[in-house]
Amino acid sequence: MADLSEEQIRQTAERLFEAEQQRKTLRPLTESFPHIEPDDAYRIQLALIEMKKARGAKIVGKKIGLTSKAMQKMLNVNQPDYGHILDGMMVEDGGHFPVRELIQPKIEPEIAFILDHDLKGPGITALQVLAATRLVVPALEIIDSRIEGWKIKLCDTIADNASSARVVLGSSPKRVDQVDLKLVGMVLEKNGEVIQTGAGAAVLGHPATAVAWLANAVGEFGVTLKAGEVIMPGAISAASDVAAGDLFCASFGGLGMVSVRFV
Repeated sequence: MADLSEEQIRQTAERLFEAEQQRKTLRPLTESFPHIEPDDAYRIQLALIEMKKARGAKIVGKKIGLTSKAMQKMLNVNQPDYGHILDGMMVEDGGHFPVRELIQPKIEPEIAFILDHDLKGPGITALQVLAATRLVVPALEIIDSRIEGWKIKLCDTIADNASSARVVLGSSPKRVDQVDLKLVGMVLEKNGEVIQTGAGAAVLGHPATAVAWLANAVGEFGVTLKAGEVIMPGAISAASDVAAGDLFCASFGGLGMVSVRFV
């Protein structure tokens, strides 16, 4: 176990913060700390989030990453991770987003959960997640990495707030009893051409299973998923590259559509 010192945690969080602000990349953290463990990476993430909160940011939800086999294979990891969603990360459905605000963005389709009741692990099940969910919404997550060339291992992405950047929520929320989330089909189009397809089952077998995993994972640290929070359970398909001028639209069977244009 790396067991990084508090000073190493603080300094690494500051480097990540500055990289995001200045839109520059860092060498992989796992090069500097080759024996780093997830616990230390989460300590870096939490220090980074505290820096942002000190500057006025507010937590509005949480995201789960690396829940699909496609994303795990893409980044050569074998377990999910999680990060925080802040108020400044939200983008309007159908809105225009400036690519220049990010470093090396990608996009992925998801089914977002909006909680009606708190979820506090351990012991949370997928059925309890569904019972605690107010609405489900078609969504797009714009991910980004402050690590050079996306050359990340699990602890690199954990420390970097799970490679998060922006979240686009659709305008057609549904109750969980209106749709079978496991069977929801998804088609992602880029500039009118289909580039990805998938189904809700790609996310740990069922998106609610991913949310249960998150509730139990953060519950070990005394953290609760709170009513009203947005929970992004992970990508239905592999992430796609974006560039200025691209229009992405994700259509979800029974859930509706969500879109964003990059400028």
